[in-house]
Amino acid sequence: MRLSAYFLPTLKENPTEAQIVSHRLMLRAGMIRQTAAGIYAWLPLGWRVLRKVEQIVREEQDRAGAQELLMPTIQAAELWKESGRYDDYGKEMLRITDRHDREMLFGPTNEEMITAIFRDNVKSYRELPKILYHIQWKFRDEVRPRFGVMRGREFLMKDAYSFDIDPAAARRSYNRMFIAYMKTFARMGLKAIPMRADTGPIGGDLSHEFHILAETGESAVFVHKDFIEGDWQNREVDYDGDLQPLVDELTGKYAVTEEKHDPAMADKLGADLVGARGIEVGHIFNFGTKYSKAMNAVVTGPGGEPVAVEMGSYGVGVSRLVGALIEAYHDDAGIIWPEAVAPFKLGLINLKKGDAGCDAVCETLYRAVKDDVLYDDRDDRAGVKFADMDLIGLPWQVVVGPKGVAKGLVELKSRQTGERQELSLEALVNRFGA
Repeated sequence: MRLSAYFLPTLKENPTEAQIVSHRLMLRAGMIRQTAAGIYAWLPLGWRVLRKVEQIVREEQDRAGAQELLMPTIQAAELWKESGRYDDYGKEMLRITDRHDREMLFGPTNEEMITAIFRDNVKSYRELPKILYHIQWKFRDEVRPRFGVMRGREFLMKDAYSFDIDPAAARRSYNRMFIAYMKTFARMGLKAIPMRADTGPIGGDLSHEFHILAETGESAVFVHKDFIEGDWQNREVDYDGDLQPLVDELTGKYAVTEEKHDPAMADKLGADLVGARGIEVGHIFNFGTKYSKAMNAVVTGPGGEPVAVEMGSYGVGVSRLVGALIEAYHDDAGIIWPEAVAPFKLGLINLKKGDAGCDAVCETLYRAVKDDVLYDDRDDRAGVKFADMDLIGLPWQVVVGPKGVAKGLVELKSRQTGERQELSLEALVNRFGA
């Protein structure tokens, strides 16, 4: 993509309304624009990142055996009245009345709808287990929306739901999603730590939150140092095997939010206890038959008896993850994207547009890496180009100037480390070309 033609409205100054790093940088880098309190339009650069995050989430759900569908954003109030949550949920739910005076709502979550879909279509235990998921926009009318996409009213969420014949099978589904979450965050370059959590209005008796560590995190967390030193990126997982020992390993060490922290653990663990800041990016629940009994989601069991299915719910804030990634990866100059989620892998800077040599080298490289390069072909000062590239945070920058071209070389800079090296055009094309 040529920057001269790209819609990238960057800002030089920090917006006064932005209180945290990710909000400031997403606005300055031209990723989002607010359209109403807690509601944002995703501009082209931000949309590319959001889609990459979404795809990683999708691939890991698929790998764990979940099946994707898509449910509507608007739900009938009758479903929520069946479960008993319609009046309990509170003012966060956006209630709507259609032209026929039917009560509707903009879905904040989908336990009721997926239970109804399952109830109407699955009749026998032989059709179990099932894990169904979708990636859909949600709305929760936060009383004080703030922090950009980290706590907005409208947000993109992956929510999955499991259906099993008994508690043992339900725990196996829970373990699948637990490991899938760890793999998902690791692929994005994030250090995720599972923490035992309250189930809240979702219900149930088994729940974990997943927090990533970031210096600017919203919550204080206390974790065993083994969580920080562990590496999940290359861990092989057999989803058809017994995952319980692995889950036990990952939950066997101390990891809590400040609200659940026992000060006595400081003496017990000593140097093994690390205090840090965390951002919640995922939450999973096993809530048994809470919804299946209320909504009559039963199947015929092995002996012909009706059995209310065991259920679980598994959420990842996809749009929230974009903000969390920036909180974890930034410096004073701007964003530092991990390659897996970067909007473009390469930023190409032409220091002297109009110079025949510079233009020719840039065009050659642009054609070789066209789908994953942002080419700054603007007729602007070098300082402006460098500042914008650092701000938007592409993993690699290629600088093409007359002096280097005369020697047959271009400069390659790592955004993460700042390391620079000179390479021939051929070597660069071999490294980044299709």
